[in-house]
Amino acid sequence: MSLTAAVRGFILLLISLQVVQSQNVWGVTFTSREICAVKGSTVEISCSYRYPSRWKNKENRVEKTFWFVEKKDGEPVDLTTDSEYAGRVEDLCENNICTLRIRNLRERDSAEYKFRIETNQDVYASEPVTLSVTGLQVKVTKTSSCSGSCIWADLECLSSCPPTSRPSYIWYKNGLKSTETRESFNYYFYPKESFACAVKGYENSPSPSVCVNGQACNTVAYSERSICAFKGSSVDISCTYSSFEDNVKSKFWFSPERSYQDLSTDYQYSGRVVVLSPRRGSTLRISDLRDSDSAQYRFKFKTPSFEWWSDLPGTNLTVTDRELEVQVIGSSSGPKLVCLSSCLLTGHPTFVWYKNETEIRGETSASYGKYVDSANNYSCAYDGHRSRSVYAPKLPLVLMSPSGDIMEGSSVTLNCSSDANPAANYTWYKRNQKLLIETSQLVFSSINSTGSGQYFCTAENKLGRTSKSFFIDVKYAPKLPSVSVSPSAEIEEGSSVTLTCSSDANPAATYTWYKANQTVFQGPEGRYNFTSISSEDRGIYYCKSENQYGENKSSPLSVDVQYAPKLPSVSVSPSAEIEEGSSVTLTCSSDANPAANYTWYKEDEDSPKASGQIYNITVVRAEHSGSYYCGAQNKLGRQNSSLLILFWKEFEYSGAWKSAATGTITIVLLAIILIAVFLWFKRNKSNGGEKPDNNAQLNMGPVHGVPSDTAQPAEEQHDLHYSSIRFPQNQEEALYSNIGRVQPHRQTEEDEDMNEYTVVKTPGLRRQEDAEDLFALYSTVNK
Repeated sequence: MSLTAAVRGFILLLISLQVVQSQNVWGVTFTSREICAVKGSTVEISCSYRYPSRWKNKENRVEKTFWFVEKKDGEPVDLTTDSEYAGRVEDLCENNICTLRIRNLRERDSAEYKFRIETNQDVYASEPVTLSVTGLQVKVTKTSSCSGSCIWADLECLSSCPPTSRPSYIWYKNGLKSTETRESFNYYFYPKESFACAVKGYENSPSPSVCVNGQACNTVAYSERSICAFKGSSVDISCTYSSFEDNVKSKFWFSPERSYQDLSTDYQYSGRVVVLSPRRGSTLRISDLRDSDSAQYRFKFKTPSFEWWSDLPGTNLTVTDRELEVQVIGSSSGPKLVCLSSCLLTGHPTFVWYKNETEIRGETSASYGKYVDSANNYSCAYDGHRSRSVYAPKLPLVLMSPSGDIMEGSSVTLNCSSDANPAANYTWYKRNQKLLIETSQLVFSSINSTGSGQYFCTAENKLGRTSKSFFIDVKYAPKLPSVSVSPSAEIEEGSSVTLTCSSDANPAATYTWYKANQTVFQGPEGRYNFTSISSEDRGIYYCKSENQYGENKSSPLSVDVQYAPKLPSVSVSPSAEIEEGSSVTLTCSSDANPAANYTWYKEDEDSPKASGQIYNITVVRAEHSGSYYCGAQNKLGRQNSSLLILFWKEFEYSGAWKSAATGTITIVLLAIILIAVFLWFKRNKSNGGEKPDNNAQLNMGPVHGVPSDTAQPAEEQHDLHYSSIRFPQNQEEALYSNIGRVQPHRQTEEDEDMNEYTVVKTPGLRRQEDAEDLFALYSTVNK
């Protein structure tokens, strides 16, 4: 029954106001500070509370709230653990609003009730709320006498709690319900008559019957208005009665729900009912109680001239199974135990307590008074019936469904169970992080790779907690691999370089490195090492990661190896005969990264001739003859090419110029003839007098006119290039140049056959063409 309903009926409020108890930002708000309620009814005391979120410069959080009654020893006791209130009290709290509900109120429940807040930083207690429990009384005010033995009087139904509304009343005359519904009325009354009153809706809590006219009248008073008993046990239902006449002809008990006949003659109670008749009283004893015995029982008596009516409520009997329960209540000093029965036991029942199946001597109260150790189990007993033991949760059992390997994307459920009484509450953790799951099941509708890890199921009740771990291993194919190169800066030839490939996979992936679709490395680590990288290692790489569930390829990785220029190569264009006055292009190329810068030099000159890969001589003249080379350079180094040696001569073919040219050519030809004859004799000697082929050109050594500073030591000698120049009969005939490679080692007979020769032809000077073919002019390029 709610407080509102109680007030509407007969739970009276002396003061209705809002009270806020505060200490800084601590506070408790009550709807009333004084409450009056009728005996046997239900009352609710409600409040709201507040507290600071920070206190003493620290976080402030509520750990416990409870209601208590101030005791003489000063220690506040949670009413839910107080044996005086066992089975009658509920503490309902939600969203900082708490309600204390007390059922079956007794007069000794009248007290001052306080609300207490305990946080991790402090304790706060409210001011008291006063509860008064009272019964109804009939007040008789005599006004006058009437003829005979009657009197005129005023009757009023009173309580120490004045109503805040005007309820309807019920009046009983000699146990018979009357038509009067007012709080008070006046009438004439005779000595044998008794009256009682009740508030409508609370008929089971009527006032005692009183004699209006005189001290003797007909009355019945029940010892208990409500009794609860265990099935199979026995119960005594008692009352006292008085009769205006001493001659009581009959008296018996009956149940109006069944019939109005004497229970001792009811076959359903046959052999189970005994009526005890002390003086001016009667006791109905029912043994071997059954569920069907739950009913209201009333007493009736008759005299020769009077019969007690049966409208006035009697005693309500409730028969339940023998159920005892140990209630565990948390407190700041540890868990408390209270033995509760399915029945509200009257009087001062005696209980027996057990720890680990052993009886504890001296513990007879409904509340267990000793220290509660979570390692033990506890139970209680009453009237030969014992409760189940209470104990902290046992080590949980965690099962996975379905069993076997867990594949990414599948549905997985973890079930956690623990033997505990009271039943355990479950909390799931992943590593040390609490999950927002507070049930015994942890469900993954579509688990992914991040679901792998260590999980903990914690089972907890008010006696203790324990946890069990479980590892989830989600299997999946490799994710997209990530690739990297170390060092990440520019890579120089000869340095150590590592290509790394990594991919999230379970089980771990194996890796394969490719260069241009060719496998270069395979292994579980995914690292491909170059201890001394070379220019040939540059290119596009990618890796593949794979396990038994699939494979994945990385994006391409470009490896750019930087190196100093290699030995430059040089070329002359055009490669055919070059005429005086025409243009000549010298080209230098070198493999280098980054690309090389080129500079052309002429030997014995300090200043470069040109920069760039190509050196153009637009008009060939005599002064262009000489030794040329190019230099290739980048930030990593420099390399020079071999020497290119060119001889240039000019002739005047008319007048004095022709005479000078003729004389010069004659001298040159004579020198060549002498050299050729010398070499021919030398060759015949070395060949054992073998005669050379007349159609072959003569093999000749280096031209002695080459400057000595171009010569190189044997171990440093570079490749040689030969160039020949044709001198024209006239200005229209062209010079031509052929360039060939000569090996840097000592020539042998086979080597000489491999040499290329350049011939200077002078057709305008001599008519003997066969002889002209035998004379050659050699020009070398010395590296």
